[in-house]
Amino acid sequence: MHIVYVSDAKAGHRSQALGLYQAMHQQNPNSSFEEIQLENLALLSIFKGLFSHQVSGIAQQPDFIFGVGSHTHLRVWLLGKVYPQAKTVILMKPSLPIHCFDYAIIPEHDGIAASDRVIVTKGALNPIENEHRHQANRVLIALGGTSKRHQWNENKVLTAIEQIVQHNSHCQLILTTSRRTPEGFLNHLKKQDYASQLDIFPVEHTPQGWIFEQMQLAETVYVTEDSVSMIFEALTAGCRVGMIAMDRLKSDRITQLIDQLPFEQTTETIRLLQLTTPLHEAKRVASQLLDSSSF
Repeated sequence: MHIVYVSDAKAGHRSQALGLYQAMHQQNPNSSFEEIQLENLALLSIFKGLFSHQVSGIAQQPDFIFGVGSHTHLRVWLLGKVYPQAKTVILMKPSLPIHCFDYAIIPEHDGIAASDRVIVTKGALNPIENEHRHQANRVLIALGGTSKRHQWNENKVLTAIEQIVQHNSHCQLILTTSRRTPEGFLNHLKKQDYASQLDIFPVEHTPQGWIFEQMQLAETVYVTEDSVSMIFEALTAGCRVGMIAMDRLKSDRITQLIDQLPFEQTTETIRLLQLTTPLHEAKRVASQLLDSSSF
C-alpha cells in the first residue's frame, strides 16, 4: 500500500497527514509514504499524466492520495483522475465539491454531516497516541498568543499561571511558549514572585517534537484556548487538560466548539475538561479507510 501526500509545507497540515498515515501503517505495516511538495507538482505535468497515467516525480502508483490545505485540493482531484485506482482523501472541508473526492475527513465543528464520503472527527487528526508514560505531578503549561479570533491579554494569562502554580505547588511545572506569544512576555513573567517555581522553555529553544514528548510525560496540560489543535493533541496523548481563557475578538464555529466541550470545573480564567473516553481519531479513521479498501 503506497500513500502519496500532496504537501503545502505547512507544519500543522503535515501533522494531520502523518497522523493518519502512521495510524494506517500500524494496521497495515506493508505501507509506504511519499510526500510531494506543491511546487514539484506542476499542473502541466498532471495534465500530461491524464494521458500517460503517470506523473513524473511520483515514485510508484499510489493507493491513497492525501491532501491538506486548500491549495492542494485541485491537484489531489486531478491526481485521482491520473490514478483512478487510488482513493483521494482530503483532511478538511474541501474547497471543491465533496463528490470530487473519495473521502473528506472533516472536524465536527465544520458542521458537515457524516456520509459515505465524509468522516467526521473530533478536532483535526494528529500523529499523537497515548504512550502511557505520564508522570504523576508533572504539569505542562503551553501558551499561544493572538489569533484571528483571540486577543492576548497579559494580565489574564499571568493570573491564570499564578493560579496554576498555587493549585499545583507540589508539582513539577514546565512552561513553554509558541511563535505567537508576544515578545517580552517571558521577561514580565520572570519578574513574578511565583516564576521561580516554573521551568521555562521558550519555543525557540525547543527542538522539533519537544512539545509532543512533553505531552507524553505530563499528567496535566494547560493550554490557552486559542490553541485548539493543541487541546486535542493533549487529549489524544491521554493528559488531563485545562484551558486558559483568552479575550475573544469574535464568535464563530471554533469558539462554539470550545464552549461545547465538557467541563468539570470552571473559573474565570481556567476551565478543566472532562473527557470520559480517550480520543483515538486517527486510528478510527484509518480503520474506516482500510476497511473500505482491499488491504
